[in-house]
Amino acid sequence: MPVADAPARDTAAATRYTMTAFTNSSESNMYVYQSSDATTYTLLKGPAYTPPSGLIRDPSVIKHTDGYYYIVYTTNWTGNTIGFARSRDRLTWTFVRNHTLPVSGLERTWAPEFFLDDGGRVNIIVSLDTASTPASIFRPHLLTATDASLSSWTTPTPLRGLDTSNYIDTFVVRHAGQYHAFTKQETTKYIEHATANSLGGPYTFRGTATGRAGEDGARDRRWRAWTTAAGGSTSTATPSRSTSTATASTASGPGPRSGSCPGSPDSPATSPVLKETL
Repeated sequence: MPVADAPARDTAAATRYTMTAFTNSSESNMYVYQSSDATTYTLLKGPAYTPPSGLIRDPSVIKHTDGYYYIVYTTNWTGNTIGFARSRDRLTWTFVRNHTLPVSGLERTWAPEFFLDDGGRVNIIVSLDTASTPASIFRPHLLTATDASLSSWTTPTPLRGLDTSNYIDTFVVRHAGQYHAFTKQETTKYIEHATANSLGGPYTFRGTATGRAGEDGARDRRWRAWTTAAGGSTSTATPSRSTSTATASTASGPGPRSGSCPGSPDSPATSPVLKETL
């Protein structure tokens, strides 16, 4: 789960990382994994949630101010909705609603990702393909919750600077007063890094990383990125302080693709990370 700048935590406190994921064998069931070190994940429950209809691809998780965990997810290969579900304990999930995005000519709505900004504002960055662009050309868009129940949202607007090419799976973190977007160029399959002074942009590109199929991140005393390689293996990477490059290491044991553990025939395929200090 991407968040704005936060002070360093007490390293003596217990830390828990949660991943929510779908698997290669089922796009209609969500699995929940957890870790204490952000490297080795174990299955907490799976399947943990099945929506009343459609798919549950790309589930992104946060813990909201009402005490519930919320996920937002892709509901289908085509269409103009994103789905929401919530849970008290990460084990039992309840469908909340499908939210229709009021965008003219919207054909595909993929990979919604929560972002918590200053003051607790809840945002979603989602990849949209509309009739006004060539087939299957995606642009990242931003929408913001306008109430605490997460039932009302602003109209999606393009992330300026990222709206000129085919970008998907955009993940944003804030560090040292700047917003860092890591986004997959869907044509080349490379992750590209761009920065901006505001969440909505304009973004300026800084570099390109290894070819991957998706990414996510979290912060302890350093940033970590979980990525899925185009060939199916997964890794966690620690980026350099001064460049857009990263040193990657692949974890052992079961766990999500786009996470920190290697893929398998039934491995999860997309898995944002929620970090909690307990």
